Amino acid sequence: MGENNSGSEVPANQTIYINNLNEKIKLDELKKSLLAVFSQFGKILAVLAFKTLKHKGQAWLVFEDVSSATKAIQQMQGFPFYDKPMRIQYAKTKSDVITKADGTFVPRERRKRHEDKGKKRKEQHDASQAGMGLNPAYAGAYGAAPPLSQIPYPGGVKLPEAPAPPNNILFVQNLPQDTTPMMLQMLFCQYPGFKEVRMVETKPGIAFVEFGDEMQSTVAMQALQGFKMTPQNSMSITYAKK
Repeated sequence: MGENNSGSEVPANQTIYINNLNEKIKLDELKKSLLAVFSQFGKILAVLAFKTLKHKGQAWLVFEDVSSATKAIQQMQGFPFYDKPMRIQYAKTKSDVITKADGTFVPRERRKRHEDKGKKRKEQHDASQAGMGLNPAYAGAYGAAPPLSQIPYPGGVKLPEAPAPPNNILFVQNLPQDTTPMMLQMLFCQYPGFKEVRMVETKPGIAFVEFGDEMQSTVAMQALQGFKMTPQNSMSITYAKK
């Protein structure tokens, strides 16, 4: 009879269940922030959070594979997300049950075919992108945030290559278009000395992050350099030019 208690052990699976989330945050922003913080661990198929009272302060993330879910649980347990430590575990419910509830359920064999089609489309898309350089889907010339030295300034003068000397403000590039200051705050506030995030509305894809001094900004820069906000967007961090 002693075997019954093993039933309480949730087997490792690709869906994680997060609770103790800040209930004041709008659902849309919550989903985007979760996506930004967790996509470093692997491809996320779905982020689910519901308005109902029963599901408040909770969310489910479906990863493409189990190892991503495991890494996410190990590294993000207790992470201060909107000022509340996250509690994370493997989801008890099968992902399909959740996706059915969310209306995004695709039967497995259809899903496979759908993915293959998506892959083909992506390859063609990538090939055409390679020929075009910047993705036109990104609004404006600053879209994909090329290195600062390549951004044309009025009169066609390019900025000099020389990097700025170390200082307390970081210049962050190559951010996804829908990054919000709050998402960046989530990432940078884990490091001592964090003061604030500043974004320029007319230039999506870039931000300035201020710390108390250059030692503190350097620690954050080294820790988050190349951090993947999405599979396509690896953060590029330099010192801001003053």
